[in-house]
Amino acid sequence: MSTSAQDPSGAGRERDDLAAAVAELSARNADLRAELVRRHLLDLATGVLVTRLATSPSEAAEQLARMAAETGLSTEDFAADIVNGVAGTAAVTPPPATANPSSAAYADRGPRGDEARRMRRAMTDAEAHHTVEEAAAALLDGGLRHLGVQSLWLWRRTGSGCLQLAGHAGVGATEASQWRWIPPSLPASFRPALLEDSPVWLAAGPPPDDVLPGPAPQAARAVLPLRLRGTTVGVALAVWPDRADLDGPVRRAVTDLMDVAARVLTAPVWEPAPLPALDELLDAMAHPALTLMRDPETGALAVEHLNQAAVEALGIAGQTAGQLLSRAHPLLHAPLAGLAELAHSTSSLQRVSRLPAVDHADAAAPLLDVRVLPAGAERTVVLWHTSTDRGTAATRAVARLQGVAPFEDNLLTGTSTWGEQAYGIFGAPRDAPPIPLTELYQRVHPEDDEDLTELLRNLTQRRRGAATVIRVVRDDGRQRHVRITAEPLLDQRTLIGISGIYQDVSAEFHTEVALSATFDQLTAVQAQAALRHRLALQLQQAIVPEMPALEVLPGLQATARYRPAVQEYRVGGDWYDVLPLPDGKVLVAVGDIAGHGIDSATGMVALRNALRGLAFTGHTPGRLMSWLNEVTIHTQGRPTATAVCALYDPADRTLRWASAGHLPLLLLREGHARLLAPPKNILLGATPDARYEEITTQLKPGDTLLLFTDGLIERRHDALDEGLQALLRTAEELAGREIDDQVDRLLGAATGDTDDDTSLIAVRVR
Repeated sequence: MSTSAQDPSGAGRERDDLAAAVAELSARNADLRAELVRRHLLDLATGVLVTRLATSPSEAAEQLARMAAETGLSTEDFAADIVNGVAGTAAVTPPPATANPSSAAYADRGPRGDEARRMRRAMTDAEAHHTVEEAAAALLDGGLRHLGVQSLWLWRRTGSGCLQLAGHAGVGATEASQWRWIPPSLPASFRPALLEDSPVWLAAGPPPDDVLPGPAPQAARAVLPLRLRGTTVGVALAVWPDRADLDGPVRRAVTDLMDVAARVLTAPVWEPAPLPALDELLDAMAHPALTLMRDPETGALAVEHLNQAAVEALGIAGQTAGQLLSRAHPLLHAPLAGLAELAHSTSSLQRVSRLPAVDHADAAAPLLDVRVLPAGAERTVVLWHTSTDRGTAATRAVARLQGVAPFEDNLLTGTSTWGEQAYGIFGAPRDAPPIPLTELYQRVHPEDDEDLTELLRNLTQRRRGAATVIRVVRDDGRQRHVRITAEPLLDQRTLIGISGIYQDVSAEFHTEVALSATFDQLTAVQAQAALRHRLALQLQQAIVPEMPALEVLPGLQATARYRPAVQEYRVGGDWYDVLPLPDGKVLVAVGDIAGHGIDSATGMVALRNALRGLAFTGHTPGRLMSWLNEVTIHTQGRPTATAVCALYDPADRTLRWASAGHLPLLLLREGHARLLAPPKNILLGATPDARYEEITTQLKPGDTLLLFTDGLIERRHDALDEGLQALLRTAEELAGREIDDQVDRLLGAATGDTDDDTSLIAVRVR
């Protein structure tokens, strides 16, 4: 179907035209830069010939072209040989004024000549740029990378004896900000270069007590003085990825290139803007991420920061920091602007499975599993993947459902897999082959064929997630109402499979019919209140599900229970989480938001999800609690909450934890129970910029740790200490039991009588 047929307004054609215009301007800019470097090199060579041949500039230019043609070289290569000869870096010396300039002796065509020409072009490119930052990139990409160098640092010497970072290349923004200034008490490896004008060659890295920038301590480095007109004006540092053989040719080539670096230090200094903590966090991520900044006056969105993964994913389109979003990424501008506005207006995360929503042949690879979230008043964070993440796709599907059976169809191999519950949903024997979603018509009621077709159309043609409810007819003739929620699995633009979830909603379907009849008899106010409570309860049950079965985690066994308030209208803010992390540690957390009702439930969702995401940064519990405090302060309604955040390391069986005004932890060891007093930290949401102290507890095999909320022990007419002492006695009585039985009996013997909801986590060290 043509674009005009799909989009009568012509908006699609306008996006295509804008994308083509941006690509054309980018290509033209690259051509102009190349021509500028070429012209600069030819001008240098022409100036040499004017002096050597005592002729006019126009005659020297003609002579340059004629000599290049007679030697069989391009004009640029011959010009590079001429300039190299004068600079002393060429394979041969330049022709004297009395020599035959067409002689082949003046053009070295071997590998050494090619290397010298490449170096000369890199030098010329660096000299043609306007900033030290651009010149450093030209020297690295054009010359130093051929010598194995990974990154280049250029510092300018100041009047106070400090070194100020003037430019760098091959270096992340976070690392650059850490080395912006070097005080007069220089690293030992810098002193010979700056104070004695002597280069320092470190083939196996610096000494152990001398810390320098680089990927590893053993990585080779070269520290060179930058001299201009007899004065040392700065220091250069070249860094290799690992040990390197810094032989004579490599040293001469690096030294020659640094002569240019000394000259470009007179260009404007690169002044890095203060790097926000958010940018540091994005730079540490393995998946692509960028931030957008909104102009408060015009409302225009600009690309503020991209991490390295985003630059690599977008290719040439990744060099867009500082540009307007509409100009940098025209195909993404409209949908991202809409998602950013929605994220800020609702103060919530926005998700979409794919951007742009339709294919464009000349566009870059699509953004998959896109998440857009607000970060402050004017800043927006955009996260995505380059290929569909199965975990993310499953998470999107599960977010709509509870008590489900996962499935996945692999379209490349033609195979399908079902979760164990799916066989029960479809009434199929366990040894039967799973039925692919595209072949499910054989089990679907004929009246629901169109619903299944529309679901498949969304998945395979529109490449977006979707959900529907169909009637499945079992072999015994009985019907079941089954909800299907699915996501497409993409690799760039290729559909490679379908991942999703089946849920038997027959009971829910009949219940909804009965509820509809009941709701018809209620007044508008009663119906609204009932619906509001139902949403809150469903939200709470979805985010704090029961953990009835024992879960085996790295170094731990864990189980948890949640008991809602006795009175249904008192939906509370209790929550808990037990989450294995990529670094092998386990997050264990419990919290309680003040109050009841939908506001508490939604606040609980925000805090639990925020802590889940923050835990993947690898930071300590105290830092996580500080961030969670900021999240609480900026949550709608500004609630207050108590919480405990703990990280268990199975490598040494240590528990590192922080508390925000929460109850103590209970440790049961060898039949004896005791309370672990928490640090005296302030509640979440009480004050901004709060800092949270941590405690490290050494655990032993067989230890059982209990984390709980006050609904377990709080009584109307007793002090809190009495409830804690009763809990200690009960825990010791149940010390010999399995952990599942232990938590069930603890919950059954709970002394709390305030009708408040209760969360209880038990972990046992293996």
